[in-house]
Amino acid sequence: MNPSDQKPEQQTACGFIVLIGAPNAGKSTLLNALVGQKIAIVSHKVQTTRTRLTGIAIEGQSQLVFVDTPGIFAPRRRLDRAMVAAAWDGANDADQVVFLIDAAKGIREDEERIIKGLKESGRKAVIALNKIDAVPRDRLLGLAQKIQDEGVAGDIFMISALTGDGVADLKTHLAKALPKSPWLYPEDQITDITSRVLAAEITREKVFLRLHQELPYGITVETEKWDDRADGSFEIHQVIHVSRDGHKGIVIGKRGQSLKAIGEAARHDMETMFGRRVHLFLFVRVTERWAEDREHYLSMGLNYVD
Repeated sequence: MNPSDQKPEQQTACGFIVLIGAPNAGKSTLLNALVGQKIAIVSHKVQTTRTRLTGIAIEGQSQLVFVDTPGIFAPRRRLDRAMVAAAWDGANDADQVVFLIDAAKGIREDEERIIKGLKESGRKAVIALNKIDAVPRDRLLGLAQKIQDEGVAGDIFMISALTGDGVADLKTHLAKALPKSPWLYPEDQITDITSRVLAAEITREKVFLRLHQELPYGITVETEKWDDRADGSFEIHQVIHVSRDGHKGIVIGKRGQSLKAIGEAARHDMETMFGRRVHLFLFVRVTERWAEDREHYLSMGLNYVD
């Protein structure tokens, strides 16, 4: 269904729902569960999400536009500050805010910082207590009461983004609260980020999954070239930027085995995502100050902040 095809009597609804939370609260896993397809990279490494990533889902007559934000934490570097600013910008612009809390960890310093920010903005959030499968029920109830006492909670849901428990109820609730509006996107569209950015995110996930124990934080992936071949396949050239020469060897690995494994895993996911055969070429480049480059911030959808 195209937005122009909708009739007023259909009473369609549409709105933006931002997901906020501390690093590793499970926002990307929840976004994938809500959309019903993987579009956000997931890693045990903290601060995996660096940009605002949009996922689009349909629930009845409602189109839900979810925005997965970087985790909100105490920023130290320029990239940190840009990521936190992107998260709060998303919250300020949204029709609804979902505050995701890792129920196994409870209210810590990062969560307290978010609660303070919500109070200062005068906004209430739908609270999603995540990872409930790892927490005793009495502790969950105590945590729910604690967040309720803070005065920033609307409705509170107990979910497991990983197993899907409670996610459908959360999605239905959010859909019912959206403003009446025509849909902003075609019915079959699941994200508004470009294929080039999505491909870069896929490769960055594989780097994290392969090397998360030894991988330095200062790494990013850029899609430099994207060509359509005559046989209908894609030829994609990507650069993995590292900040030090010693990091280059970590990514490449002994006899190139790490880079080869990263490429094979990324190519497989790209072919699944894009429905085409993919010829992927990866290069590792030392770019010492990539985190100070305005162009890299723009490519990630972030504002360059002082």
